[in-house]
Amino acid sequence: MKLKEKEFEDVIEELKALAVQLGAVVRFEKGDFKGGYCIVKDKKLVVINKMANTQRKAIILATALKELGIDQMYLSPKLREVIDEMIEQEDK
Repeated sequence: MKLKEKEFEDVIEELKALAVQLGAVVRFEKGDFKGGYCIVKDKKLVVINKMANTQRKAIILATALKELGIDQMYLSPKLREVIDEMIEQEDK
């Protein structure tokens, strides 16, 4: 599934909303790192390099959500497909 830049922005917003539902804070920071999911002082945190392109940001968020446990959550089939494809890209 090929997504356009604007579609990636929409997906990022949906993924951020899912992260919040799962009790995680999503932060976009500048630095020399890729980003990902971590726990800091008992708080779930997803940190994403704000200098990354939108596709990379979406992939990092999708991977973090997988770690947070979205397997049992209801997601629209389209969003689930997008997340699965992004995770596959990350694994390559």
